[in-house]
Amino acid sequence: MRILLAEDDELLGDGVRAGLMQYKYTVDWVKNGQAALQALLTESFDAVVLDLALPRLSGIEVLKTIRAKNISTPVLILTARDKVEDRVAGLDAGADDYLTKPFDLYELCARLRALLRRSGGRAEPILKYTNIKLDPAAHTVEKAGKPIELSRREFDLLQMLMENSGRVLSRENISQSLYGWGDNVDSNALEVHVHNLRKKFGAKFIVTIRGVGYMVKKEGE
Repeated sequence: MRILLAEDDELLGDGVRAGLMQYKYTVDWVKNGQAALQALLTESFDAVVLDLALPRLSGIEVLKTIRAKNISTPVLILTARDKVEDRVAGLDAGADDYLTKPFDLYELCARLRALLRRSGGRAEPILKYTNIKLDPAAHTVEKAGKPIELSRREFDLLQMLMENSGRVLSRENISQSLYGWGDNVDSNALEVHVHNLRKKFGAKFIVTIRGVGYMVKKEGE
């Protein structure tokens, strides 16, 4: 899952990025509001961790602008402003959650998982598809009760496909979710991940839609 982190504090931003990466997120970090807005207008992210007190453009203005443009990416506000009116202003501007500094990284990750779960339209924390069970919190996968070892990219791709069963995901959207700005990506990297998942879950598990992307069929179809 790809996260945009908008935080101008160097020490805090570096710590949050490192912590989120330990939890297997792909993290792109920007340090001012204009850079955050440009990133959100031109690329796809699974969620945003947004500081309110950003230079050049405030977090609230970033939030209002993307919501006015119907960008529905889940946004978690991360800020030192803890007054009720600040929380209300952020939520009314379109934020999905609010966490005040100082905070615990474990709680931040739990809130991000909840945001991603709600944005995908599901209530259960565990993803299930036929005999496959995926736990985003524990970062584990089982097939017929047996653990399956996956790389981080394979895990993220599997989660995307399971969350969107019955829908075709374009190669572009998949790639933008899997890879951040600093990643060196081979031209056939996505095909390699798909090939590896098919080896582990069956040749017919992932359907190729030529010229578009990939999908798994709705369960039962």
